[in-house]
Amino acid sequence: MARLTINGQPLEIRMDPDTPLLWGLRDGAGLTGTKYGCGNGDCGACTVMVDGQAMHSCRLTLGESEGRVVTTIEGLNFGGISQPGLHPIQQALLDEQAIQCGFCTPGIVMAAAALLQSNAEPGEADIGAALTNLCRCGVYPRLVRAVQRAGAVMRAGSNPAPPPPMAADTAKPGTNAPVAASGNDGTSAVGQPSADATIAPKP
Repeated sequence: MARLTINGQPLEIRMDPDTPLLWGLRDGAGLTGTKYGCGNGDCGACTVMVDGQAMHSCRLTLGESEGRVVTTIEGLNFGGISQPGLHPIQQALLDEQAIQCGFCTPGIVMAAAALLQSNAEPGEADIGAALTNLCRCGVYPRLVRAVQRAGAVMRAGSNPAPPPPMAADTAKPGTNAPVAASGNDGTSAVGQPSADATIAPKP
């Protein structure tokens, strides 16, 4: 069992502490945006932010995640939950057409967002060092442009316009899945968890 904060929501995940965080997110919290790629921390498909740092969730256990703050692709936005919308890196990836099959995209987005959080004006070498994610579609030149484009938006302090409402495939809280909505529009930023995840009681 592990207690941690995921996308602003305190959760208690009742799974073996040695379970990789990746499976705690996917199978416990119902957050399937984080992908399984290699299981060795080599491909970056499972990247999430832990306490603001990009980490491979396949190599971090639930026990090691105890008490930490985790942000997944489902919880990433720009401006806080009061201003839901695309993060600049998400919009920039669209603008630069740097998304092909999309499988590796969530990990790339999270790694890039973590980089831009600490350095909003990264050079090509900075981007190469921070984004070691593998992309079989080979979008690397476009990816560099997208990260720098997003950095320019963040330095200007502007927030991309929120996307149009999504189709009703966003998981809502279930009867046995007490995950509170964290957006003003009522959508869940945590997902549809299994019986292995519950809201942790407030201290």
